[in-house]
Amino acid sequence: MKNIIIFGAPGSGKGTYSDEIVARYGMGHISTGDVLRSEIKGGTELGKIAKGYIDNGQLIPDELMIDILAKTYDALPAGQGVIFDGFPRTIPQAEALKKMLAERGHELGIMLELIVDEETLMARLLNRAKEQGRADDNEETIKKRFAVYHKQTEPLAEWFQQEGIRNTFTWKGSKELMLSEIFAFLDTQK
Repeated sequence: MKNIIIFGAPGSGKGTYSDEIVARYGMGHISTGDVLRSEIKGGTELGKIAKGYIDNGQLIPDELMIDILAKTYDALPAGQGVIFDGFPRTIPQAEALKKMLAERGHELGIMLELIVDEETLMARLLNRAKEQGRADDNEETIKKRFAVYHKQTEPLAEWFQQEGIRNTFTWKGSKELMLSEIFAFLDTQK
């Protein structure tokens, strides 16, 4: 399986769909959110730095994320493909990821863009905050995250388009419909 970059606004289902793709295709999975939360929970120096950015609804600096990503990527079994969940979020990160993979003889693969309206996203994130007790999912921080996404991350979709790897999937009201559309596409990519 090719590497996959799963892309979308906060709350679009990147983690949910990544888990389903990993279960179906046996891929490696790098969730920058999970990696960062683990560092924060562990109280590491990286975790303390990352917490400051996350609490303010900001992105983690590129150099820090690339170092974490390379270490995590190299620890996964080779040849099964990896799904990148929550990374890259900026054009410089995408270029750095492309370079890091090329240094290992690998390619970006394909990008899956999840398109969901903001009203649905806000409801999902507020619900997630209640269910999981995530401090970064309050209305004020969510609005900041949306603003950061539109300004810094959304332009990356055009970069993926120019790379010829952008594939969009628009929310149709149910996880099952979205998932069947994604699986039908991925089944053609082996």
